[in-house]
Amino acid sequence: MDPRFDEFLHVPARLSIVALLAPAAWVDFSFLRDTIGTSDSALSKHVSALVEAGYVTVRKDQQSRARRTSVQLTPQGRHAFQQHAAALEHIVAAARAAHGAAEAGRPS
Repeated sequence: MDPRFDEFLHVPARLSIVALLAPAAWVDFSFLRDTIGTSDSALSKHVSALVEAGYVTVRKDQQSRARRTSVQLTPQGRHAFQQHAAALEHIVAAARAAHGAAEAGRPS
């Protein structure tokens, strides 16, 4: 297994969260929830786990009566995501190469 592969990040919801956070500075909690298609409580659990791992930080702003929560990747989270994405790309490339070799070895 590629040492860059992150079992913790590979959980689909967590991977979706960090992928959505990667190109942005701060992302609104409701945008994450709606884009991933999950509940507030499920997203909150995953975000809490990512905070505990040091991968994201959360900011809560009080705007008028509404409380707005935003999430951001930390430098550690950004690095972990980049490493995990590189590991996934390596796995895909190896699978393509194996498939190509198998196809080349088949009689026409």
